[in-house]
Amino acid sequence: MSTVEYEGRVAVVTGAGGGLGREYALMLARHGARVVVNDLGGTVNGVGGGATMADAVVAEIEALGGEAVANYDSVSTSEGGAAVVQSALDHFGQIDALIHNAGILRDRSLANLTAQELDSVLDVHLRGGFHVTVPAFKAMKERGYGRIVLTSSSSGLLGNFGQANYGAAKTGLVGLMHVAAIEGARHGILANCISPGASTRMTKGLLGDLEDQFGPEQVAAMTVFLASPQCEQTHEIYSAGGGRFARYVIAVNDGWYTPDGPADPDQVLAHLDEIRDIGNLHVFGQGSEEFALLGEIAGRESSFA
Repeated sequence: MSTVEYEGRVAVVTGAGGGLGREYALMLARHGARVVVNDLGGTVNGVGGGATMADAVVAEIEALGGEAVANYDSVSTSEGGAAVVQSALDHFGQIDALIHNAGILRDRSLANLTAQELDSVLDVHLRGGFHVTVPAFKAMKERGYGRIVLTSSSSGLLGNFGQANYGAAKTGLVGLMHVAAIEGARHGILANCISPGASTRMTKGLLGDLEDQFGPEQVAAMTVFLASPQCEQTHEIYSAGGGRFARYVIAVNDGWYTPDGPADPDQVLAHLDEIRDIGNLHVFGQGSEEFALLGEIAGRESSFA
């Protein structure tokens, strides 16, 4: 029987003072991880701060017989992100898993979105992802092992009214994950994204009658698995919530190919059905593989000429 275990491993969870992050931290501890519980302690809008939230989760972990340390730095700056990772190195001597979960909301319809509302969300979600991933990646590379889990969202992958800033940040993290997975492969570092569906203070009132079904504990199993030594998957996006676990894919079809020089808009219109046809999809590991597909299609077409 396979077992997910973290014996001897150290995990860092950003935004771990409540909601999803708290569930991740507690489940990690139950499976043997030593945990850095990072939380600024602010509101859902990113205002204020304090030690209470992170300290409370550390106390819960210690009550379970686990080891944990609180960290209160903000991931919105490179200095803060580096301090989060350094906390793991200072207290436990290593970092094996990073789960970037910290986030805030500044929802606004696109026509009314301000520059400050855009920057504040990008700073925590997307830039925050870089601020913790870069130093964690360096430390993992030195040891030849690591697991990175970044948090995306259906609001970015599919869209949601009033969340252009949030959605853009969450999709940006997918791009960061892809590159971390490619660059980390030779160093034993795996990277994936989780797209959670959960009732937390950030989604209060959005799930209606389904709120009770979508507790954050319904997501934790997938995230904790992706951060574990037993995970061998990388470069992938997973959805979890309400008892359902699934995989998102970014795919491209064969499309329409013309060997007769640059196409014009009239040709695009004429061949739009072929361009849009998703009956034959390809899931690639990196961008260069799409160019290889083009070469294959061009070779096929020339053989029929």
